[in-house]
Amino acid sequence: MTPPTSPEPSAPASPARFHSLDLLATLVAVVDTQGHVLFANAALEDALGMSRRSITGVRMQDCFTDPALLDTALMGARGNEFAALRYDAHLRRIGHEPLPVHVVVAQTDQPDEVIVELLPLEQQTRQEREERLIDQAQANKELIRNLAHEIKNPLGGIRGAAQLLQMELDSKELIEYTQVIIHEADRLQALVDRLLAPHRRPHVVGDVNIHEVCERVRSLILAEFPRGLRVIRDYDTSIPEFRGDREQLIQAVLNIAHNAAQALAERIAAGDACITFRTRVGRQVTFGKQRYRLALELHVIDNGPGVPDSIKDRIFFPLVSGRDGGSGLGLTLAQTFVQQHHGLIECESEPGRTDFKILIPLP
Repeated sequence: MTPPTSPEPSAPASPARFHSLDLLATLVAVVDTQGHVLFANAALEDALGMSRRSITGVRMQDCFTDPALLDTALMGARGNEFAALRYDAHLRRIGHEPLPVHVVVAQTDQPDEVIVELLPLEQQTRQEREERLIDQAQANKELIRNLAHEIKNPLGGIRGAAQLLQMELDSKELIEYTQVIIHEADRLQALVDRLLAPHRRPHVVGDVNIHEVCERVRSLILAEFPRGLRVIRDYDTSIPEFRGDREQLIQAVLNIAHNAAQALAERIAAGDACITFRTRVGRQVTFGKQRYRLALELHVIDNGPGVPDSIKDRIFFPLVSGRDGGSGLGLTLAQTFVQQHHGLIECESEPGRTDFKILIPLP
């Protein structure tokens, strides 16, 4: 990414010129053609564990396990051999293992400056997954709205016709058939109403304490599963209140926790089922293509069998359920409610541990 140009081509590099690079989630350094760092953005500071002042002036090549790759790239930049060059490398970090990164070396409109952009490979994979989740949620939203409206009109006609027919019948056996039709039409109507619920209900914004939300859900879960299940609190009480719809968030967390409790049926019977509510503050967190200074991380963790591999990539799709008799709407609605708070739900699951992580920006 090319930084804002200075008023005069010969103006010396100044951090003020590159201030906008601090807003990026990717790791960015501006270097001269020999590789000396002229500017490092905040994300690169975090990754290296070094201050901007310490990084400025060092050879960027020395920040990699294989310096020769960047040397070769800078040589090509000096010879105008490319507009942008990409390769994979490992970034050295103080007190940590080297970080696998995708490196983009690009020329700028200044002859003595080169942009080195680093995207952690894990972060790149995560961003792609988040983008899929967001696109999927939007597609689900449109599908649900259209499908629900298409079902609703003929459903009303079927129920009305069955009622009229029932009024004309004298046979008790035939009336039982019409009652089945009416009952099933009502059941489908209830399903349609649940599909449309998050789009109909107004977003009621107020101050939300996430621990009050967790405590409410905890009491509801323990009331339904009073034996064989422990619900552990692991709270960071420093998390500030934020603006949101408390009832929507209660419903979102309840849907996740309720799914977890139902998946724990065997462990509940054995008496060793466990659900953990863990809250933390994430700093410089990136999700949904945006970087946030602070974000709430709420983990709902269970020690159940894990999400079946067959539906792992589709658990937020409507009508997808890993449980017999499940409606497949709980996680879809939870994702919708959290996204209305500009947040996202992610899931990591393996046998013995499933972690649903809710991310919501904090003020």
